[in-house]
Amino acid sequence: MKITVAGVGYVGLSLAVLLAQKHEVTAITTTEKKAERLNQFISPIQDDEIERFFKEAREGSRKLNLTTTTDKAAAYGSAELVIIATPTNYDDEHHFFDTSAVEDAIEWTLKVNPDVLMVIKSTIPVGYTEAVRKKYGIRNIIFSPEFLRESKALYDNLHPSRIVVGCDDDQKEDAQMFADLLLEGARTEEQRAGQEPQNIPVLLAHLTEAEAIKLFANTYLAVRVSYFNELDTYAQMKGLDTQMIIDGVCMDPRIGGHYNNPSFGYGGYCLPKDTKQLLANYRDVPQTMIEAVVKSNVVRKEFVAEQVLERKPKMVGVYRLTMKSNSDNFRASAIQDVMKHVMSTGTPIIIYEPTLEDGSEFFSCKVVNDLAKFKEQSDVILANRFDQEVLGDVADKVYTRDLFRRD
Repeated sequence: MKITVAGVGYVGLSLAVLLAQKHEVTAITTTEKKAERLNQFISPIQDDEIERFFKEAREGSRKLNLTTTTDKAAAYGSAELVIIATPTNYDDEHHFFDTSAVEDAIEWTLKVNPDVLMVIKSTIPVGYTEAVRKKYGIRNIIFSPEFLRESKALYDNLHPSRIVVGCDDDQKEDAQMFADLLLEGARTEEQRAGQEPQNIPVLLAHLTEAEAIKLFANTYLAVRVSYFNELDTYAQMKGLDTQMIIDGVCMDPRIGGHYNNPSFGYGGYCLPKDTKQLLANYRDVPQTMIEAVVKSNVVRKEFVAEQVLERKPKMVGVYRLTMKSNSDNFRASAIQDVMKHVMSTGTPIIIYEPTLEDGSEFFSCKVVNDLAKFKEQSDVILANRFDQEVLGDVADKVYTRDLFRRD
């Protein structure tokens, strides 16, 4: 099958790689340089499995039928299936996802290939798919939420917790076809590795329910992050052992010992915008918890900043801007809001961030990528995630809440 994927972020690229094992996949990007590098199997994002697949493709030990282009007309025009995985940033002013990139993909497809099935994988507001169907007078568009972690996107496509596809009752054949493509991609790698097939649950839901599943799932994760962060805030304020409390709480099998590591707040590309969008969708519905979790994340970052400032540092060092370990992405990372609170008091900050150029500036803060200088100049080092190998020798300077040394 000829499949076109719009977008080469962690959702689009991981899907393109997954499907290129068995199908002819064309990925669309807006930049020629990125297209050139992808056509050489060089990943623009840090993701262990994508990088492994690309390395094997370059060496000739793995076949990936994947081409990247900026030519939208050709890519959409030749497709038998279009997957839309473009970014939908949250607009704080209008309290809505910016879906302009999704609609650009829809409009290009309708212009050159109007009858092809389109599957939206971008995160969208509840009710959006029905709205664009009415806007364009079409029905050949369905929705499938993604449940991927940044830096582990291809791994999560190869080992999915579940596959959800939203459609009308008379479109279940199309929805099942798409689910089967995702299952096939996962099973292809299993067969290659000689592994037993996974039991992957598939849910064919109604369109709007599928959209709600995505936002409610991410908001539940945000609730869990906020819960353990507020537990940690309480323990710090009362002089208690946070880790001991969490260990005891998580012995309850209904709670479990997963996703319980305190942090500076939830961040990254998904949870902040998805919780805000769900809250916006609640504007005519009674609620208190969704609003509380959004506010809780703000309060947590303010608390972290206050804890750092209590040490009266002359210079604060920020070790990595990234949201979590083994990632090169720092979009909307929690540490950036902590930095803003610290800077508002006039306290200077330096940053160690290898993905930025040494000597450059970020938020008017100097990037110091000489580790020895960074450690020497910093009175307190903020580290959302602690790296023993890098920071072990200055542990007394480090402020972190990474109690379990994992994400």
